[in-house]
Amino acid sequence: MTNLPRWYTKTALQGILAIVLALPFAAAAQTQGDTTPPPSTAQSAPEAPKTPSQSATMPVTQPEKPDVKPGSRADVEAIGNRNVGGGINFYSLEREMALGKQLAQEVERSAKLVDDPVISEYVNRVGQNLVRNSDAKVPFTIKVIDSDAVNAFALPGGFFYINSGLMLRAESESELAGVMAHEIAHVAARHSTKRETKGQLTQLATIPLILLGPGGWAGYGIYQGLNFAIPLTFLKFSRGDENEADYLGLQYTYKAGYDPNAFVSFFEKVQAEEKRRPGTVPTVFSTHPPTADRVQNVQKTIGTILPARDNYIITTSEFDTVKERLLRLENRNKLQDQKTDRPTLRTRTERQPTTTQGGQGGQTTGTTEPGEDPDRPKLERRDDPTTQ
Repeated sequence: MTNLPRWYTKTALQGILAIVLALPFAAAAQTQGDTTPPPSTAQSAPEAPKTPSQSATMPVTQPEKPDVKPGSRADVEAIGNRNVGGGINFYSLEREMALGKQLAQEVERSAKLVDDPVISEYVNRVGQNLVRNSDAKVPFTIKVIDSDAVNAFALPGGFFYINSGLMLRAESESELAGVMAHEIAHVAARHSTKRETKGQLTQLATIPLILLGPGGWAGYGIYQGLNFAIPLTFLKFSRGDENEADYLGLQYTYKAGYDPNAFVSFFEKVQAEEKRRPGTVPTVFSTHPPTADRVQNVQKTIGTILPARDNYIITTSEFDTVKERLLRLENRNKLQDQKTDRPTLRTRTERQPTTTQGGQGGQTTGTTEPGEDPDRPKLERRDDPTTQ
């Protein structure tokens, strides 16, 4: 039997030890993740059924003083001081930001960004206000992608992209803020790197000697509607992750001063359009569509943990101005694309007869285009000498 190198044996033992130590904690983290808010519908008190028109026009009634545990995930006053991103994670915050920067470079190599300073500054200001009222522990870089797809996504480490199509679809600043807050919640809860950690633990359980790190990513995929390839682990989330992002995102929307009911109205708008025209669900909802259960969970969160307020930000005149500016920019870009891609039609110029120099009696021998050089060499038929 061949003796294995000492480093090989040591690495194998370390891998097996890591599995033994990590798997019980991973199981506990999974159990905890399954019971993490938002509260399940099974605990909710029976309510009278609402028709779509009623729920769309009537905001959810909020309690004056919610019965929540101080400092818990349900306590909106503790936002910023809660550890919502806890759990087993092989990535430190520094490594997570470095990973996100690497993925962002891949995105920006392929995606077309909106470079209008007014639009970029507005979106960044709205987003940074939400970040300040969140549990995120990393700084955010927010940019707009020129794409008709109704989508937004946040990479690990706070690299956030929102499509122009989503901005044009939103009818108010509070709707835009609700979707942005949902993506910020994914980063605050560190869903991407925790999911990658679970994948690495699974690999360790089957191949103990595999090396950890980006080289162990299971596969790359083309993201919906765009042509950049990055690991799907960092773009798709489980149902539990989506529910938690809804739960935290609502709190961040509320904390920033926006009407949390706007997130519900955006859900219901998407639902109604999907019923009217199947297959039109925006890509932001493609993996976990806004089902009735998800909408009910969001409504229950609003009516359970968010204290009532007299005033909310619904929309602003600046939102309307930026949206109009973006629409003009989109139309101008499409017009320019049409001009450069379409073939052009030209009228054919009438050809003018010319005579050869030195021909018999100035006989007309051909035609030439206007402005053509008469001294330019021409091909002429040579007469057969046997016929002369």
